[in-house]
Amino acid sequence: MKRKNRKAFWHNIKFKYKLTVINENTLEEVVGIHVSKLNGLSVLLAACTVIFFIAAAIIAFTPLRNYLPGYMNSEVRRQVVENALRADSLQQALERQNRYIMNIQDIISGNVKADTVHSIDSLTDVRAEELMERSKEEEDFRRQYEERERYNLTAVRNVDAAGLIFYRPVRGVTSVGFNPDNRHFGIDVVAGPNESILSALDGTVVFAAYTAETGYVMQIQHTQNFVTVYKHCGALLKREGDRVKGGDVVALVGEEGGAEGVSPYIHFELWHKGIPVNPGKYIVF
Repeated sequence: MKRKNRKAFWHNIKFKYKLTVINENTLEEVVGIHVSKLNGLSVLLAACTVIFFIAAAIIAFTPLRNYLPGYMNSEVRRQVVENALRADSLQQALERQNRYIMNIQDIISGNVKADTVHSIDSLTDVRAEELMERSKEEEDFRRQYEERERYNLTAVRNVDAAGLIFYRPVRGVTSVGFNPDNRHFGIDVVAGPNESILSALDGTVVFAAYTAETGYVMQIQHTQNFVTVYKHCGALLKREGDRVKGGDVVALVGEEGGAEGVSPYIHFELWHKGIPVNPGKYIVF
């Protein structure tokens, strides 16, 4: 029974049919084709195979292959990375240009005094920090920390000094560093006799006198609530009320040290809003 069914199946699939095209007017046979189901299936499979190979060749040998995962060549990948970096750089440049324009508008409108700005680029950095949004948790933490450390003289703070260019007060070697725990609120710099002492920033001399404890002392008030103190000077070249520029000579190092065997030195302090800060964070000695 199975053999008969198999023979019937193959007979049916191999059975040939005649497709005839007849002229309607003369009933003359124009074209006659003998086909079978097996022939039709074979032609269909052959056509699908040819189409598949043609499509594969087009994808493999044309730029279309770059759109397939894993087929992007190194040159196209390099161009994509370069374009992404270039777009990022252009975005940063555009943002910086916008902040630059905002700073110019602030200066023209009087919100920012022109004599307090060393460079537009430094003011642009400040603007970038101001535009950064802070979360409520960060604001609460800042408020609590500032309230707790307001009257702590031994606290060391990192103060934002954007836009300020600090000058090295004297050329020398640091002998004693900043140590507020031992009430040493500045640094000691050993220098040569009669070496020039420079003002670290633009400002106004608020104190210039001789003291029995630290010799000649000068204090200069600067912008952004900074105050610099110069102790153990050999001589003072500026008086109270004098305006000084950053880098101006304001005093001289003494010819001898304060004690026998001690080289001449100055004690330099940097204060911000009544709190001592480490000068080494802003000045390279």
